[in-house]
Amino acid sequence: MASSLPLDREVIAIVRKIPASAARATADALRDGGIRLLEVTMNTDGALDILSEWRERYDGTLRIGAGTVLDRDDAERAVAAGAEFLISPNLDEAVIAYGRERGVEVWPGVMTPSEIVRAWKAGASAVKVFPAGTLGPRYFKEVRAPLDRIPLVAVGGVGLDNLREFLDAGATAVGVGSQLVSRELNEAGKYDERSDLARKFVAVARGG
Repeated sequence: MASSLPLDREVIAIVRKIPASAARATADALRDGGIRLLEVTMNTDGALDILSEWRERYDGTLRIGAGTVLDRDDAERAVAAGAEFLISPNLDEAVIAYGRERGVEVWPGVMTPSEIVRAWKAGASAVKVFPAGTLGPRYFKEVRAPLDRIPLVAVGGVGLDNLREFLDAGATAVGVGSQLVSRELNEAGKYDERSDLARKFVAVARGG
């Protein structure tokens, strides 16, 4: 299934374990910084409420998804709350099958070439390679040589210092969590700084 979401050198902002009270300001800051794909992880308190609020507020301006979707139950709850895409740290064909039933893209987490192909054949529209920071950009370059038809998303350990390397090595997009959505910035209420940081990530991703 081809991806209908923008995945050409995109930065996916991963929002994990933030207080619900900070969800709107966080999303506003990331949007203002040029982020177009926003994910809240299912192990965040109030994740479903955040998903619902984001879909209502940002429909048409941000694509909203759920992360850390471990099984079909997670997938069903996330889609019911409004998730437009599902991202997992693991490969669960039942999640992929449910996404296909509902017309929702699923990007399962894998590591090896065999898992990448297995996920693709099961119907994933893109495949999350995790943990990318441990595997490194060279791994992506070597894997992409025989598997260049499969969109790969680099997640885990991606920051400003290696973002371009992963994209140049063949990653279609990158997911960035704590280096973009840090707890410290939230606690200090420094949303302008988050917007500036997002602009830096987006500029590097798009060749700036």
